[in-house]
Amino acid sequence: MAEKIKENQFDEVGVNPFNAPIPGESLTTAPDMPRAWERPPQFTDEDDALESLYMELTSDEALLPLIELIDNKTPLDEMAQVILHRGYTQGLWTPDLMLILIEPTIYLLIAIADYAKIDDYVLYEGEEDDPDAEIHGDDVEPIMMDEDDNTEKKADIKKEKPSSDSIPQSLLSRMESELPEKIQEIKEKK
Repeated sequence: MAEKIKENQFDEVGVNPFNAPIPGESLTTAPDMPRAWERPPQFTDEDDALESLYMELTSDEALLPLIELIDNKTPLDEMAQVILHRGYTQGLWTPDLMLILIEPTIYLLIAIADYAKIDDYVLYEGEEDDPDAEIHGDDVEPIMMDEDDNTEKKADIKKEKPSSDSIPQSLLSRMESELPEKIQEIKEKK
């Protein structure tokens, strides 16, 4: 009688454990065929890289899926990681510039969410449970002594907008002028 041979864990998932790169194999590739990240980057200046990133994120093909991801509560920091890592693997920037672009990229995503009128976006996973994100005494109702001062305080409490410290002024002005129109056109096409 022929008994059936039990499959191992690799056969169950369809993986051949012996079909893997040899350690150090990446160091032996031909010098005339380097990978994208092994060549000089396309961008070395933060402003140029951010401009390119803005154009990519607000393109007609990318904007609607991006808005849908933000609306579906995908954390903005994870989206920024994926976007920036993809740019690195395509040879757009170095790892150092990628790290510099993290904050401005998150601010770009916040601006897109604001212009798309998405108020309850998720900045990072577990944000609601993070004790460091809570403001001490935030659950206390403030006492308004003077009604005139109330309007000034309300203006100060607005959500944080991107500033020229993190995003160049030229890009901020483009965001304010172009982004609302692009988002409106995308929503109308929907």
